[in-house]
Amino acid sequence: MTILITRPAPECHQLARQLNAAGISTIAQPLLEIQPGQQLPTLISQLNRLQPDDFLIAVSVHAVNLAHNYLMSQGASWPKNVHYIAVGHKTAAALTKCTDCDVLSPQSRCDSEGLLALPILAQIQGHRVLILRGNGGRELIYQALQQRGAEISYCETYQRSWIALDGEQLSQTWQTQHVSSLVVTSGEQLAHLSSLVPESNKAWFFQCHLFVPSQRIADQARMLGFRTISTVGSAANGALFTTLSKIGTMG
Repeated sequence: MTILITRPAPECHQLARQLNAAGISTIAQPLLEIQPGQQLPTLISQLNRLQPDDFLIAVSVHAVNLAHNYLMSQGASWPKNVHYIAVGHKTAAALTKCTDCDVLSPQSRCDSEGLLALPILAQIQGHRVLILRGNGGRELIYQALQQRGAEISYCETYQRSWIALDGEQLSQTWQTQHVSSLVVTSGEQLAHLSSLVPESNKAWFFQCHLFVPSQRIADQARMLGFRTISTVGSAANGALFTTLSKIGTMG
């Protein structure tokens, strides 16, 4: 059994090293690269528009880290009088470290739906909300909070770009290396990976044991044709390692 990790670097390689060190055969193959976003130059002015008790929402660790790096390079700092909210625990930890402020995040369902269920976001009419994210992605948070009467703006602090890969050649290589489990951490990655694998290799592909962070992505995978799907509940490497190491010792 070999596990294929497809999340972006450096987390992809970090998780693969952990699993290999634990005696579990693992291959790292990022599908995309993370680069500074084109809207970073607007970040400081957008932060300055936030008033006390307004909201800043971060959707990923990349959104936090690229924003923080830019602020440090400009000699700027995070505001101290706003509500900080993160989609997941890992993003919350990164935002707490960067801002030295308390950060709220969903406790059980670490996705957009879980975030929108937070009581603090129920009565948000008239408040500004700045969402730090990458290029593209889901619009659910924006649309839902706008319907609740908030003034929403985006700052795309990072940019995702697909790596040029030969899907046919990689599929053959992965089968030769006995890949039987896949780790995918976003619906966008899952759709792209599925498009890379040619029809002649789809039978092998859909027989693989797929590990995803959320039920939403699991549902997407089932629609594509996967049959063996495990929902980890988090995209953090720690949670993934815990789950995969258990499966690895069984396999």
